[in-house]
Amino acid sequence: MGGCFSKPKPVELKIEVVLPEKERGKEELLAGGKGSPRAYQGNGTARHFHADERLPAPHPYPSAQDCVEAAVCHVKDLENGQMREVELGWGKVLLVKDNGEFHALGHKCPHYGAPLVKGVLSRGRVRCPWHGACFNISTGDLEDFPGLDSLHKFQVKIEKEKVYVRASKQALQLQRRTKVMAKCISPSAGHSSSTNVLIVGAGAAGLVCAETLRQEGFSDRIVLCTLDRHLPYDRPKLSKSLDAQPEQLALRPKEFFRAYGIEVLTEAQVVTVDVRNKKVVFKDGFKLEYSKLLLAPGSSPKTLSCKGKEVENVFTIRTPEDANRVVRLARGRNAVVVGAGFLGMEVAAYLTEKAHSVSVVELEETPFRRFLGERVGRVLMKMFENNRVKFYMQTEVSELRAQEGKLKEVVLKSSKVVRADVCVVGIGAVPATGFLRQSSINLDSRGFIPVNKMMQTNVPGVFAAGDAVTFPLAWRNNRKVNIPHWQMAHAQGRVAAQNMLAQEAEISTVPYLWTAMFGKSLRYAGYGEGFDDVIIQGDLEELKFVAFYTKGDEVIAVASMNYDPIVSKVAEVLASGRAIRKREVETGDMSWLTGKGS
Repeated sequence: MGGCFSKPKPVELKIEVVLPEKERGKEELLAGGKGSPRAYQGNGTARHFHADERLPAPHPYPSAQDCVEAAVCHVKDLENGQMREVELGWGKVLLVKDNGEFHALGHKCPHYGAPLVKGVLSRGRVRCPWHGACFNISTGDLEDFPGLDSLHKFQVKIEKEKVYVRASKQALQLQRRTKVMAKCISPSAGHSSSTNVLIVGAGAAGLVCAETLRQEGFSDRIVLCTLDRHLPYDRPKLSKSLDAQPEQLALRPKEFFRAYGIEVLTEAQVVTVDVRNKKVVFKDGFKLEYSKLLLAPGSSPKTLSCKGKEVENVFTIRTPEDANRVVRLARGRNAVVVGAGFLGMEVAAYLTEKAHSVSVVELEETPFRRFLGERVGRVLMKMFENNRVKFYMQTEVSELRAQEGKLKEVVLKSSKVVRADVCVVGIGAVPATGFLRQSSINLDSRGFIPVNKMMQTNVPGVFAAGDAVTFPLAWRNNRKVNIPHWQMAHAQGRVAAQNMLAQEAEISTVPYLWTAMFGKSLRYAGYGEGFDDVIIQGDLEELKFVAFYTKGDEVIAVASMNYDPIVSKVAEVLASGRAIRKREVETGDMSWLTGKGS
């Protein structure tokens, strides 16, 4: 990480309690950028699209009354490698000093509104303290995920040792910038039975692939198809706030898809893929030809196979409708959650304030055991017990009992009987790749689609991304892994799009995920599969800790609560290609995080 700090000082780990993440506002639609025509390479021919073909954008040279300019500090107020939030009358700006140069950017992460000043500055980018998204400080562009939008970049000038920032009022209030995108100029779009790019699955991978193609100037037809009845939405939010309505979860508004000519076929199920003739067949018989194909079908939740599995009011949470029904049925009643992984625990936490009782059934001895280890799992379990959640561990469901067809009791193998009016099952998922079994696209023994670093399958022109793939993880010796994280799906969708355009991009992102329970957030970065030790700094009981997961003498993952931005710092160190040794985290001296030390 060297280079961004003039004098490396040991990091003081100030522990601060971070308030629950505020839900971000509705997607704002704003295509920033200059109004001059730009030539784009699309499908081998140069295309032009003009300013008037875009969504209304702020005028490239805002008039004086649209702008605000002020001196925000003295040149010496910031050291190299420092960031500060400054007030500009109409809003705040993030001021960054790096290698003697000042940069001014939007101050909030467009994903969920995290204050970027609390993030990590390294290698010319700032990384969000909450979920790890990275933004280039010279351009404001999004360089790593999650999220879809970039930051505004504001003008900086230095006069008489003072730093002046000039910004448009509109940009200050919006706090996000949607990159300039091409439009679809394919004449047959919407009517013909062939498309240039077909994307199966409209989660993060599918949407980011479509948006990246447009951002890169691709102006041919793009069709996204999904089993869902909704346009792409924020699925990880479903289990964290079960009351959320589809329109609150939407990643982009309807107008966005229209404006950029990204066609979305909802409730559309692909049943066969014929790679020889480059054609897919849908359940209703509709056939569509493609030149490039992205497979991002995601996964299907596992269901219970016990006696009474057809009883009513037993759910896996896949859609906003599922989530909403669970809350309605649980209100003032008894809820049982089967499975103490992320989904199950998030649902249990959310229901504690709504339901009369919440019980969790799990095969392991502690929640999250395989992922976070015994000790972290235990303190999280205690936090749940303090919130009236009852645990039935090291057992499973043997029967679901109904009264008049509706769930009344859950019988456990330990012969315990738990009262239940609604049951949520979160026992894992399998890749939704059954429709590929008859095609010549390779699947591994578990049904995952293996891809290379460029997200290519074994069939030329066919790419895959998201929860249904295994891919080589660069910083774990290219080990083939499956990482069903939201952030990872974004990154893979982008790499797939770049390679459809022959840009030879490779997947290199460091996995990052988070969970929120009882207003507390747990963050996690790396890939901890197979860890053999956990080193904990801070205070587990107080839920202010950082846990380093090690294998041999190397740190392979980190988790934290109330210890921001340490997970983003570790992610940044790993992303820079530097290995973190076990001995560096055993001492409790974190100075290596500033780039000092080996």
